[in-house]
Amino acid sequence: MTETLIIYLADYGPALLFFVTFFSCLAVPIPSSLLMLTSGAFVATGDMQAVSVIGAALLGAVAGDATGYLIGGKARTRIYHFMHGHPKRSKLLSKAEGILEHRGAIGVYLSRWLFSPLGPYVNFTAGATAMHWMPFVIAGALGEATWVSIYVGLGYGFADNLTMAADLAGSALGVLAGGMTMLGTGAWLYHNRRKQIAQTSG
Repeated sequence: MTETLIIYLADYGPALLFFVTFFSCLAVPIPSSLLMLTSGAFVATGDMQAVSVIGAALLGAVAGDATGYLIGGKARTRIYHFMHGHPKRSKLLSKAEGILEHRGAIGVYLSRWLFSPLGPYVNFTAGATAMHWMPFVIAGALGEATWVSIYVGLGYGFADNLTMAADLAGSALGVLAGGMTMLGTGAWLYHNRRKQIAQTSG
């Protein structure tokens, strides 16, 4: 499938990239990050224009996020039933609910690029829980801009070695995710420790 999409990318360019990022934001298993890396390489070789590649990928992702939000709001019961019908989807949905509950708009932003597997589930959950539309859109758009910039930029910079670019992106984001998880856990422990001390003192 991936090889076929890359061939089509050479023929249909930004139009295909729009639909790929759109559907990836609805939990459709499409290698959107790899196609953005490839698009960045095509920009480096002069076969595509940077503005059209970045614009198409960003518009597709933002439109996909908005669609996921609306689906979550309109079909909450069906979406939840479908998600909980599969262990992996159920686990991702639970994590998405947690990141929205504890991080709000910041969680939406991070789920676009740092915790990207959660992105579609955050969209559905945000709509289902009636999160305010404007913070969702702004945080989502900023996050998608970060996601697109990282992968198209790496594809451009490592046009001769996309495997290295993919490994670099995965490693860097993995380190960032691990670091932020550690910081979050530390903050939670610190907060609870202070709360216990306050209760003991009182």
